[in-house]
Amino acid sequence: MVPMTILVDEKPRCVVRPNDMKGLQRFLRNGKSWLLAENPDASLSYREADEAEKAVWSNALGLHRAWGGDEEDYFGAPL
Repeated sequence: MVPMTILVDEKPRCVVRPNDMKGLQRFLRNGKSWLLAENPDASLSYREADEAEKAVWSNALGLHRAWGGDEEDYFGAPL
């Protein structure tokens, strides 16, 4: 999949690249407490990342690779 931006009340919270929709849904379910830490009553949604958000994801991936990590093991970054 392409990098996706996770939105909390329509505000970008993080950019991730799940392997498939099942992985995205699992992240939203398992990460809900982290995503909604500041506002537990907020709504979650997602969309394809825009160019600036993709750049954040790409830069974080570069950092992950610099220490020897694989792209397969990398998921995303906060915004």
